Amino acid sequence: MEIFSSVQGEGPHVGRSTLFVRLGECDLRCAWCDSAHTWQPARVFRIEEARGTARFREVPNPVSLDDVVRAAEGLELGAHRFASLTGGEPLLQPEAVRFLAAALRARGPRILLETHGLATDALATVIETIDVVSMDWKLASDVRRASDPAKGPHADFHAEHERFLRVAVRAPEVVVKIVVTETTGDDELDEACRRIAGVSAGVPLVLQPVTPALAVRERPSAERMLALEARAARVLADVRVIPQTHKLYGAW
Repeated sequence: MEIFSSVQGEGPHVGRSTLFVRLGECDLRCAWCDSAHTWQPARVFRIEEARGTARFREVPNPVSLDDVVRAAEGLELGAHRFASLTGGEPLLQPEAVRFLAAALRARGPRILLETHGLATDALATVIETIDVVSMDWKLASDVRRASDPAKGPHADFHAEHERFLRVAVRAPEVVVKIVVTETTGDDELDEACRRIAGVSAGVPLVLQPVTPALAVRERPSAERMLALEARAARVLADVRVIPQTHKLYGAW
């Protein structure tokens, strides 16, 4: 969908120079998604014209993977600490992830995969090309599958996430992120923490207060975030509260 240069805006590598390669399509519907335009295939590929300028040109999709690598080189790829493969959900296109991760890593930056943490079989085919797996742990209070009815109850994601995490820990680094909203329940957070600890209690957990978007209009209070941090820290060794920093200074 697009390629651009910025700094990482969330998670433990916040503030580090990152080249973002965004792949289109997603099979989840998050109530707070800040990139809902990625849910469907894109007709054009947006390429930043020069590093950090936010000036883009557009070319028709589909583009070749070699063209993506050339676009990355035009944005001073080797000067970045990370190249982030993000979405949408990149693991819906595992062959593209595998090619791009290997090609971009060979030119200098570490590869960070930003994923919804459900496509386990796809992850297994690319894991050796990834340096950092940044997986969301989706909570059913705010997230449904695209195939689910728009209203009414639907299955949670805990078992699928646990299976995914067991593969993700093969990477040199893995971090789990939970977006916290006003509807996040103690029980669903407890279950997520229990399952993460069952794989590895040392996996960092980032509790990210939601940035209001789409149907979500308010963020949880500081008191609530601190209470959830303390709750999660009873089970996990490394719990951090980190908001989306790029939203504070207007980066994309």
